[in-house]
Amino acid sequence: MSLDFAHKPVKKLRGVNLGGWLVLEKWMTPSLFVGLQAKDETSWCVELGRRADGLLRQHWHNFISADDFAWLAERGINAVRIPVGHWLFGPDYPYHPSYGVSQFPFIDGGVEVLDNAFAWAAQFGLQVVLDLHAAPGCQNGFDNGGIQDVCEWHTRQEYIDYSLTVLARLAERYAGHPALHAIEVLNEPRWDLDTALLKTYTSAAYQRIRQHCVAEQVAVVFHDGFRSFRDYANFLRPPAHSNVIFDIHRYQCFVADDINMDIYRHLQKAAIDWQLEADEIIRESGLPTYVGEWSLGLDPKMAELWADEAYDYPQPVMDEFQMDIAYRGYAAAQLLSFEKYRGWFFWSYKTETTPLWCFRECVERGWLPSKFY
Repeated sequence: MSLDFAHKPVKKLRGVNLGGWLVLEKWMTPSLFVGLQAKDETSWCVELGRRADGLLRQHWHNFISADDFAWLAERGINAVRIPVGHWLFGPDYPYHPSYGVSQFPFIDGGVEVLDNAFAWAAQFGLQVVLDLHAAPGCQNGFDNGGIQDVCEWHTRQEYIDYSLTVLARLAERYAGHPALHAIEVLNEPRWDLDTALLKTYTSAAYQRIRQHCVAEQVAVVFHDGFRSFRDYANFLRPPAHSNVIFDIHRYQCFVADDINMDIYRHLQKAAIDWQLEADEIIRESGLPTYVGEWSLGLDPKMAELWADEAYDYPQPVMDEFQMDIAYRGYAAAQLLSFEKYRGWFFWSYKTETTPLWCFRECVERGWLPSKFY
């Protein structure tokens, strides 16, 4: 096995995200939002007020447990990416108008849940990538950024500075922990945020993390911000920086060109286009790369496009057998391309009503392999 760093062997990570756990997303756990107007964790806490505490603690306890870490390890998954919100360490975060009359609406106690996750990861031999998923003011306008339809993280230095504080606290708390593999400085900053600002922030984040975590033991990860890897040419390169990972997310269900593709084109994009992209990134970027998020999620329209020029008889949609082999093929095509990278993380381990985004259900249905050794 090759060695990139002085003390830690390079290990390909085959992982899953533990989304919807410490950062709520309504589409992942709709049962928590029944009867509410809330559409993200911020509005959920604000709307529920004092009732939020017990409900969220129950969710933390039931959604993910040690048994889930054991299940993943038994199947050869060797890493988890854990999204966290900026409110993780309790009430000293900056105020945002979406909080209304509450200065500190979020529920305390998430850090103890994260401590348990680290203990379970160490127990079952999994590595942890910590991911600052929701920053003050929201960095992308998505529900996963904490406040849907708001993107103001970049508008106040207080928000940016507090994000750096959270990263430093994570680095200090888990430095030296055998399960800590990496810290990701910010999940999916929006595509129209200034690249220079993102670089300044990421450089500062690197320095704050390195005050506690040495490069030989912990990687620093940054997301592409939905732009080309070429926008980061010569950024955070050795020898001044080391053990830096570039993160990309790959889906085929959010833009019109993808939605309008039939299954064959989806397979071609996954197996050919993304394979060629991987070769290009590996050859030119100068940084090892993770696919930090991917799934089997496809727009339902894909099943209807099959009917155009069907083989022997017209039918309105793909039948159950055809859907099964389509998802198996789509999974295999993606994995063949993503295995070229240093690691990948399926989004996500568990959802309530969306099986194509639920790793455990995809494995149990046979769409994903049963073993990842």
